[in-house]
Amino acid sequence: MRKIKYSIAFAAILTLAVFACKKAFLDTKPLSSISANATWADGPLSEAFIFGVYSYLGYGGFEEQALAAYTDEAMFTHAGRNINTFTEGTETPGNLAWFSDTYEWGRMYKAIREANIAIANLPNATFADKTLRDKLLGEAYFLRAYYYQQLVRFYGGVPLIDKPYELNQDYSVARNTYEECVNFMVSDLNKAATLLDGKSTQPGRTNKLAALALKSRILLYAASDLHDAATAKANSATLSSYSNIALIAYTAGDRTARWTAARDAAKAVLDATSGYKLGLSAPVSAADGKANYMSIALGGGSAIGDKSASVELLFHRSLSALYTPEDNWPLGGTHYGINNGPNGYHDWAGNTPIQLLVDDYEMMDGTKFDWNNPAEKADPYTNRDPRFYATILYDGADWKPRPSDVAGKDPVNQIQTGYYDDGAGGTINGIDTRESPVENWNGSRTHYYTRKFIDPNPALADNQSNAQVIPWPFIRYTEVALNYVEASLALGNETEAKTWLNRIRFRAGMPAVTDAGAALVARYRNERRIELAYEEHRYHDARRWMIAPSTVGRGIKAIKVTATLKPGKTALVPYRFDKTVYNYTYTVVDNTENETRVWKDKMYFRPISRDEVNRNTKLVQNPGY
Repeated sequence: MRKIKYSIAFAAILTLAVFACKKAFLDTKPLSSISANATWADGPLSEAFIFGVYSYLGYGGFEEQALAAYTDEAMFTHAGRNINTFTEGTETPGNLAWFSDTYEWGRMYKAIREANIAIANLPNATFADKTLRDKLLGEAYFLRAYYYQQLVRFYGGVPLIDKPYELNQDYSVARNTYEECVNFMVSDLNKAATLLDGKSTQPGRTNKLAALALKSRILLYAASDLHDAATAKANSATLSSYSNIALIAYTAGDRTARWTAARDAAKAVLDATSGYKLGLSAPVSAADGKANYMSIALGGGSAIGDKSASVELLFHRSLSALYTPEDNWPLGGTHYGINNGPNGYHDWAGNTPIQLLVDDYEMMDGTKFDWNNPAEKADPYTNRDPRFYATILYDGADWKPRPSDVAGKDPVNQIQTGYYDDGAGGTINGIDTRESPVENWNGSRTHYYTRKFIDPNPALADNQSNAQVIPWPFIRYTEVALNYVEASLALGNETEAKTWLNRIRFRAGMPAVTDAGAALVARYRNERRIELAYEEHRYHDARRWMIAPSTVGRGIKAIKVTATLKPGKTALVPYRFDKTVYNYTYTVVDNTENETRVWKDKMYFRPISRDEVNRNTKLVQNPGY
């Protein structure tokens, strides 16, 4: 009988090595591969195989280049990374922009193939532990649905492959419709939820709630404007002229029924468990709101913050043997801080916030920030939504102790992204600018840095000597709550939508919303933008709402901060932020240093590469390419 060899996770190799030591030397087998018969006859080996399927999740969103840089959340600081190929609308099937491994076409199909192998073999596995067998099968169904979801939300409908191919088969397969893909993923997740019901779990592995939560996301997307053919065509000439619209949208059926399915899927999760501090009836203090949001972002992975906030994480990327080892420095979650922190800490300023995100944080009283308001323009970082202070580092913000070689330049540990009067006709360049005396080439071009997801523990001053262990939130409870709000609004139930929207705001220290109609929808969309910032949602939300022309299409705004001495005052040496000594001026400027952003409607979907189309001639290209 022919034996098919599978490459599997290190854990499986280790298991085999231990087993082999008990046998005669000449009876050992190669440690680089294990036969199918051996894999599915042994519980630990089968589990190790599933760990290998998990490994395709990679670092989650904690890569050096973030999806946020394709949105109005962030700008990637370093040129030559192929970000501008997308943001300038020049991407083609033969000239692809930057892709993350977490959704790249070929890698996702490799992951799906591994899941298909498990799904084909686990029902007939011969090891005795049925509970483990069902659990592993449930995980395989979930992972197959997750990887298909990654493909579908970037490409639209894709070929649905539900079994592993053998040698010498015809690999040319046409794309399935968007509706068929949604139905397939939902079916997989229903199976996963049933198989995982009552099963124990561990950090980083999926469970019943994660399956239901992913189903909620998929059904919300399915009900959205971009995936309703009539609405998509009405809002885009490019999509209207696309002759294969069923590949990217529903062409028939009841859209109200789709919204109802999305609402019910979200409510099933909300009823089954609870998130973090979402039972409040009034706003917490601003300080508590910041602490709550910071604790959620840290996910229990820091010595600082409330570890019980990890209850928010329905499915996350933990630093465990399930995933690719963190051996590709400086990529990955352990080095998110160095990838994105300020250059004045010897960090690399990767995905820096842009002014458009900063401006969308409300004032503490729930009103919009307004540059035309003289008081707000003169002091733009005061009295803002507490989540702002837990997400963004701005000029004058308190941060961690500086590394020893920089401490003398900034003994008070404040972010310096401005330019300050030296009292002698010159300027002191902020330590965290691109004119800094400390690694200026790594300075932010927007004059902001991310704080969210960077461990604030002072023991990790430069984020290099000791790596952080913050988990990446693939799916968290509040996303599902926001899904429920959106579906409720679409179905006309504003009272229920506001109840859940206000629970989220109260936890953050923000007042209740009282809007109605279109104003309430706009408030919800901004709330989702703020609450889920830097969590890879804005890219998809802007497209499925079909508002991307006014998000990516707005270009990049940055801030210029200057400080002049007040009359009679003397420059502080070393400089420190002090409103009693300096007058600060904040000027919004355009930034086109690395990219000049535009929006073209072809950008609603990524192109299928020319190589993939050449390999599979049945593939139909996406609109506009």
